Amino acid sequence: MLEVRSLGIEGLLEIIPKRHGDARGFFMETYNAERFSQAGIDLVFVQDNHSYSAAAGVLRGLHYQLAPRAQDKLLRVIRGSILDVAVDIRRASKTFGKWVPLEVSAQKGNQILVPRGFAHGFVTLVPDTEVLYKVTDTYSPEHDRSIRFDDPAIDIEWPSLASGFQLSDKDLKAPLLAVAEVFA
Repeated sequence: MLEVRSLGIEGLLEIIPKRHGDARGFFMETYNAERFSQAGIDLVFVQDNHSYSAAAGVLRGLHYQLAPRAQDKLLRVIRGSILDVAVDIRRASKTFGKWVPLEVSAQKGNQILVPRGFAHGFVTLVPDTEVLYKVTDTYSPEHDRSIRFDDPAIDIEWPSLASGFQLSDKDLKAPLLAVAEVFA
């Protein structure tokens, strides 16, 4: 069993698997192709990724891959907590440039499905956070793109953290949405 909730932009979903718990802990099925298909999610995942962030305030994003190597992502947190952000970068979309935040955490056990056509990023809210995500295409450096996390045209409301943000050079040098290569 799983609960699927729309996040307000077509294709962007929160997925909440059913947890079965007792005094020993819990069990949950995080992905089942048949159950996902019954919920209208027919994706074939081809790669799993694992991200570890030692500190709160590690900001990764906003990342995406262009067609024909675009990726859908199914993301969950196995330790810690993040604020996950998805930005619609489909120029023809009525929600182009709009962003949606979702807190995803090990405690909640929730997941986010980010479809192709969205830039994606997250910031860790606590130290020692681990994120797992499945993707529908393998990494392709030639199609890999990013958008500046603090683009004023998008105006993402990142949380204010005492430690500030830690970013990679790639993310610090990412272009603004206005000049980024995005989806038609």
